[in-house]
Amino acid sequence: MKRFIVTGGYGFIGSNLINMLLKKKFKVLNIDKLSYSAQRYNLKNIKSKNYSFKKIDINNKKEILKILNKYKPDGIFNLAADTHVDRSINNSFNFIKNNILGVYNLLEAIKNYKKKIRLIHISTDEVYGDIEGSKRSNENFPYVPSSPYSASKASSDHLVNAYIRTHKIDAVISNCSNNYGPRQFPEKLIPKMIYNILNNKPLTIYAKGKNSREWIYVDDHCEALIKLFFKGKSGEKYNVGSGINCTNVFLVKKILKSFVIRKIKIGEKVRIIFVKDRPGHDFRYALNCSKIKKKLKWKPKINLNQGITKTVDWYIKNQKYFKKINEKNFSNWW
Repeated sequence: MKRFIVTGGYGFIGSNLINMLLKKKFKVLNIDKLSYSAQRYNLKNIKSKNYSFKKIDINNKKEILKILNKYKPDGIFNLAADTHVDRSINNSFNFIKNNILGVYNLLEAIKNYKKKIRLIHISTDEVYGDIEGSKRSNENFPYVPSSPYSASKASSDHLVNAYIRTHKIDAVISNCSNNYGPRQFPEKLIPKMIYNILNNKPLTIYAKGKNSREWIYVDDHCEALIKLFFKGKSGEKYNVGSGINCTNVFLVKKILKSFVIRKIKIGEKVRIIFVKDRPGHDFRYALNCSKIKKKLKWKPKINLNQGITKTVDWYIKNQKYFKKINEKNFSNWW
């Protein structure tokens, strides 16, 4: 039976990945320092004997190495990261500490571990920067990050590549588009809009809402990550996306329509309001994912309509999730 460590396992993608790994009968150790966006609610129903948790910061190299020697994992999925662009603009310190130094310390622990282990390092499409026109960035595109967040992720990717070449570690990098689905912290667009609709609040969108993003349902991403562990070529990077782009205002209207279809009453204050744009806001991200499709035979299964339906259903059924979080941690950034 394969044994995996998932860093940041109480976060959005991490918790969904852990659920999937356990369903596939793998053993999983969740490592999380329990920062503001980590929610124990995300894994509250897990009772599997194949699951365990350790509260550890990936910056603690000694503790990570102890865990590696004791747990003897076959692989690590590194999802421990600060990810909210607005927060990185407001104060970038934690992004430098966790996304760069954290990855450095994780890599050092792996380097000093005496047994073979594979690292799947999860990055973002934002490292490629603003993609013009109808282009889609492939794995050979240059890194042109715009925000402190994307710059910190670009830095971590470069560190991983350096350790692959210099120290011969076994690692694969995933650059993924915007994820959405259950268990996502409501500082991000989709769960924040759902929260605001449920709580009769305005739906604020930057500028005119024309910024374009590529969206992938979280389970599709998790399936790709597992495939990268088993089939990905060491030392290479793979774009992971759906090929589905839409504007922010289109997406918010789709979420609103999902509530109307369910005949859920919409409050008087629930209306789209355009607000001042954030600094350095990239207009468009779009990935070319032909590499992972052709070489690993992976493709997304959930289209946007299905994904939004699944996501809205989960938040409606799990409104206790919102009650576990202090609203100050996710509202009114600008």
